[in-house]
Amino acid sequence: MFARLRLAPAAVALLAFIYADSVHALFLRRDASPVNLPFARRLDISGTAKLLEADQARARAFHRRAKMANRQRARSSAANVLATNELVDYVTTVKIGHEAQEYTLLIDTGSSNTWVGARADNPFIASSSTHPTGDLVAVSYASGSFSGALVKDTITLGPGFTVKDQEIGAANVSTGFQDIDGILGIGPADLTCGTLLPNEKKCIPTVTDNAFAQKLIPEHLVAISFEPSTSAESVNGQLTFGGVDPSKFTGELNFVPITSISPANQFVGIDQSINYGSPNGTTVLPLTAGVTDTGTSLLLIASDAFETYQNLTGAAIDETTGFLRITPDQYDNLQSLFFHIGDNTYEFTPNAQILPRALNTVLGGDPDGIYLVVNDLGSVSGQGIDFIAGMAFLERFYHVFDIAHNRVGFATTPFTNATTN
Repeated sequence: MFARLRLAPAAVALLAFIYADSVHALFLRRDASPVNLPFARRLDISGTAKLLEADQARARAFHRRAKMANRQRARSSAANVLATNELVDYVTTVKIGHEAQEYTLLIDTGSSNTWVGARADNPFIASSSTHPTGDLVAVSYASGSFSGALVKDTITLGPGFTVKDQEIGAANVSTGFQDIDGILGIGPADLTCGTLLPNEKKCIPTVTDNAFAQKLIPEHLVAISFEPSTSAESVNGQLTFGGVDPSKFTGELNFVPITSISPANQFVGIDQSINYGSPNGTTVLPLTAGVTDTGTSLLLIASDAFETYQNLTGAAIDETTGFLRITPDQYDNLQSLFFHIGDNTYEFTPNAQILPRALNTVLGGDPDGIYLVVNDLGSVSGQGIDFIAGMAFLERFYHVFDIAHNRVGFATTPFTNATTN
């Protein structure tokens, strides 16, 4: 049996990130079909961290990466990548190894290392399919970390969908993660560069990369579908590896290139502008770069844009939750936000802009309160990441990360105009 390795303290602080533009050639494989993987939203009502605080900590990690990126190209040093929100989890169950041990993993487009072993009662256990790589892996997040051995093993994400020789972190030490076993990182593979020791320059192919290389899926992309939910735990999402699911969206699927603006271009980043009231209404956020991110729960915009939005809505900051709060009369007068992405405009309705009222008390608010999902990124515009379109936004639109063409796709869904909140 493979012995789990312990990292020296220096290894825990090894993180370096190297961003290099690379576009993988896409070709359609006629011997494979897209694979759908259901997943669930889960609220950690036992947690003490506030939702807004967790999201803003994640946003700060984006910006810290921007400041450190250049000097980390030349040397290995400690760094922070994105912390996956632990109050609102989007999770799926995978099986690893010959014994098909089950793990509940957070789905994250803002990071790319896949790892398990966060819970002491469900550690990684080597089997006959486990192969050590000789590398140690360590990733430090904004509110936690993990370190351990890098192994190759099989990972099964659904019936008939087993990826062989996937490099997985087998955590020996982890902090900041509760009631989940690790992360399924499906962001750009370049985010894994510099997370290994002694092979510091090596990057790790993601599950999507390996599934395509092994001809398990026809296209080198992953699509994400969510539905707004009013319950603390619900299976309300689907990942599609290797294609799109036309039943999950309406109208055309439109693509835009990954932004060229750093540091947003290191993630699933896009350019967009936001108007209030109508497509040509009051500008909330001029054309700028930001990130789409399944690990963020809210819709965060730059501080100056947030001030404009607050003034337009008349909302006041709730001292208990940190959310913007509006009165019923203000909600009746709330106008849509319009997101201009490429040549297309997407309407974010008034109902989409509020938290599900059925979850108010779970999130620390008053039962009858009306709270907005738009909040302060914590930095002014012009920093290279001026918004993070988290799950509050992505639950209303179909979302595709096309790795082969280095682009992002959006489409409306049957839930774009839902009034469930």
